[in-house]
Amino acid sequence: MTDLAIAANGLRKSYGDKTVLDGIDIQVPAGTIFSLLGPNGAGKTTAVKILSTLISADPGTGGIHIGGHDLAADPQGVRAAIGVTGQFSAVDGLITGEENMLLMADLHHLPKAEGRRVAAELLERFDLTEAAKKPASTYSGGMKRRLDIAMTLVGDPRIIFLDEPTTGLDPRSRHTMWQIIRELVSDGVTVFLTTQYLEEADELADRIAVLHDGRIAAEGSAEQLKRLIPGGHVRLRFTDPDAYRSAASALREATRDDESLALQLPSGGSQSELRAILDRLDAAGIEADELTVHTPDLDDVFFALTGGADVTDQPKETVR
Repeated sequence: MTDLAIAANGLRKSYGDKTVLDGIDIQVPAGTIFSLLGPNGAGKTTAVKILSTLISADPGTGGIHIGGHDLAADPQGVRAAIGVTGQFSAVDGLITGEENMLLMADLHHLPKAEGRRVAAELLERFDLTEAAKKPASTYSGGMKRRLDIAMTLVGDPRIIFLDEPTTGLDPRSRHTMWQIIRELVSDGVTVFLTTQYLEEADELADRIAVLHDGRIAAEGSAEQLKRLIPGGHVRLRFTDPDAYRSAASALREATRDDESLALQLPSGGSQSELRAILDRLDAAGIEADELTVHTPDLDDVFFALTGGADVTDQPKETVR
């Protein structure tokens, strides 16, 4: 996990007087899923285009290394190591799924026999064998997205950039795509994922960076990011009114709900905080009938980091 598949320092990009990326750092260990989250126009696609050699970063950007290749000195080496699936499908609807795959094999200069073998294997892997001879224009959105990723894999890249790969897909197709992404990583592929779907980042990513106003507002695992936002609490519920009153007396800082016989205490949900609460109850000889821990979800994190000036004006939060 110490080997970095992607390392970019001080990534900068402006268009006129509009700063899209304002010196962001990105580090992605090999064999992991990194998700770049952000609202529309935050610069997610721009970051992907720079890292995948489609556009150049601005002067002042530090070093960029992809798959061990220096992007500035060896862009061809970078291109050979990566695959890219953009927001908009690269599938040609006028030809069949198989022909799309064989076209990619030709672009990768694979011998004819090998190209046909790779195409057939990938079509089978993505459950597209039956539809292989049909025009891609007849495919559903989910099928086109699967074909798009299959085409990306023709060159056997070890690093894949997926720019909002499930946009517009129905829930079933989205979950199918998630399983495909997990399987890629289990094979040792590194995935750089951009998405607007918070659930997607929560489900898939080993590490998440929230991009806002050209900067990374926070970075960490989903669980670590959730702990950055206040609002977590522990709720204790009792069935015995006497036990409830005794607990309320022992935990005077708790918010009372006399109707439900429940107490609520602010908490980040850590083991030490829970132990301290339970120790105080034990010392008073009280046992709660139900204990639940509530932590902010990724929606709370996203809106706090991208919607509140009091949060985004603060320095970047990085959780290790």
